[in-house]
Amino acid sequence: MAKNSTAQSPLTPAVLHILLALSMGERHGYGIMKQVEADSLGKVKMGPGTLYGSMGRMMEAGLIRESDKRVDPEMDDERRIYYELTGQGRAALEAEVNRYRGVIAVAEGRNAYGH
Repeated sequence: MAKNSTAQSPLTPAVLHILLALSMGERHGYGIMKQVEADSLGKVKMGPGTLYGSMGRMMEAGLIRESDKRVDPEMDDERRIYYELTGQGRAALEAEVNRYRGVIAVAEGRNAYGH
């Protein structure tokens, strides 16, 4: 992913869900997986391979970074690595949400789904 084109290109579902999970604050990997599941009402269950593979590409693209935070106050586990959105990550999320809004507006304008 080229850094400048990321905000313009459609995001994969995994990347979109990870950005959404991080949009409310820093989280560690397991916390991201649980947030994705909660956000999707249990419809999306992201395994470690998908999560960490996507996050590695997202860090290379400048969408997320490791946070300085290291300890989960609830679990008191210093090994957990926390992640946070970058400005570029927020821009990519905003662009994707706007893209979806445009698609929904077209569908609603055509009465495409029967409402």
